[in-house]
Amino acid sequence: MTPEELVLLALAIPFLGALAIPLAHRAPNVRETITLVTAGALFTTVLLLLRAFLDGARPATAGVEVVPGLAIAFAVEPLGMVFACVASTLWILNSIYSIGYMRGNDEPRQTSFYVCFAVALAATMGIAFAGNLFTLFLFYEMLTLSTYPLVVHKGDEKAKKAGRVYLLLLVGTSMLLMLPGIVWTAWVAGTLDFTPGGILAGKASPLLTGILLALFAFGIGKAALMPIHYWLPTAMVAPTPVSALLHAVAVVKAGVFSVTKVVVYIFGVDFLAETGSSQWLIFVAAFTLVMASVVAMSKDNLKARLAYSTVSQLAYVVLAAALVVPAGIMAAGTQIAMHAVGKITLFFCAGAIYTAAHKTEISDMVGIGRKMPVTMFAFLIGSLSIIGLPPLGGAWTKWYLMLAAIDSEHLFVAVVLLVSSLLNVAYLLPIVARGYFLRPSDAKGGKVAIEEAPLACLIPLCVTAALCVVLFFAVAPLESILGELVAAGGAGIEAPAEVPQAAPQASAGGELPVEVEEAE
Repeated sequence: MTPEELVLLALAIPFLGALAIPLAHRAPNVRETITLVTAGALFTTVLLLLRAFLDGARPATAGVEVVPGLAIAFAVEPLGMVFACVASTLWILNSIYSIGYMRGNDEPRQTSFYVCFAVALAATMGIAFAGNLFTLFLFYEMLTLSTYPLVVHKGDEKAKKAGRVYLLLLVGTSMLLMLPGIVWTAWVAGTLDFTPGGILAGKASPLLTGILLALFAFGIGKAALMPIHYWLPTAMVAPTPVSALLHAVAVVKAGVFSVTKVVVYIFGVDFLAETGSSQWLIFVAAFTLVMASVVAMSKDNLKARLAYSTVSQLAYVVLAAALVVPAGIMAAGTQIAMHAVGKITLFFCAGAIYTAAHKTEISDMVGIGRKMPVTMFAFLIGSLSIIGLPPLGGAWTKWYLMLAAIDSEHLFVAVVLLVSSLLNVAYLLPIVARGYFLRPSDAKGGKVAIEEAPLACLIPLCVTAALCVVLFFAVAPLESILGELVAAGGAGIEAPAEVPQAAPQASAGGELPVEVEEAE
């Protein structure tokens, strides 16, 4: 099978799974087997594509024209390859976890839950491998619409209100800001293809570049920059598996992935650095990073605290990209992987606590670590990775961001990172301390019975916690792939020697039959 066929297969597998799952509606074991097989098939396909990528293949489809000059097309580049690997790997673990959670809590509408999950993963693959802005926009909207039923899954008034906020902010920002940004970019540049070095250099003035960047930064609402962040904590009414994968990995990562990809392949790192058009975004991201952590400290509901933590952690990616230096681009790509593994661990633990102990408020979790020692140890590992302490994967993001702050001569960013890390400690570690060092009120004779969640919940959170450690020591392959991303941004350095250079490609199908003079 050719690499191009593998790209199309990665897109098709989740769709096929979504069609097959309803056929087993009355046979839960068969339905969930189909879900697991679909997730495994997607992971295998992405793994084969990764091997071809590391061997030098850079597959791109010619595209299917919707109208003359505007096509749905796919192309594999380093950041998309990393995003696809993260999403497909964690879908397997989340599928296993979902079985334990959904059955353990006797959740309704489980068939539609798994169907929407599969469609959402298909949309995620489309975003990861989008060859132009038009394709990215289509799958971005598909991801929003396919996850809406998951947000309102419980069907009560609170869930419905959260769903309205979810659609209003995500569809509203994409239609009113992102879409005009795409149209304006097409008019100025004459193309929507993702191109190494960007497509706007020499065609847009610094003022226009700054305006376009604002349209994308806020129009891509899934990146959750303040004040376009409220949808994320509101969506935490969804079942924990939804919070874990879609709102810790797929949805939010689709947002910061899209922002980073636009910076690298639409604006170009060198062009943004020369014009200084991203300076304002540094301050917006830094503000979001700190303020979201401050708000997290005030939340007693565990999922709400983790949601605001996610808002803060997403801002790391935007901040890193906005610094427009090689270390910043590396930090952005690294954070997409490291945060995904760390935060899904924390959400898995939150769901396990709810399933086993039916507790949602941190103030009620006195001594929970004594009842659920495995779960809380995994929570500790995930927390330390989010904080950025070695030997855990999150430490690499902080390292590259510090280098980026120095390289870009934005030393206040280093101070922001220090403050952020201290705030991370303040809102995460007290949960662990409360769980381990305080005795539960129902302890009899000083003894506490172990009451862990079902194995289907417990095993995935142990695996993701282990991955937090593994990624610290096995970061070299990730750095190698992202080295080509840095070079693609026009950041003035060569990709590492061990990374094969991209082969010449055909246009990804976004070429528009327009020639426009330089915009003033």
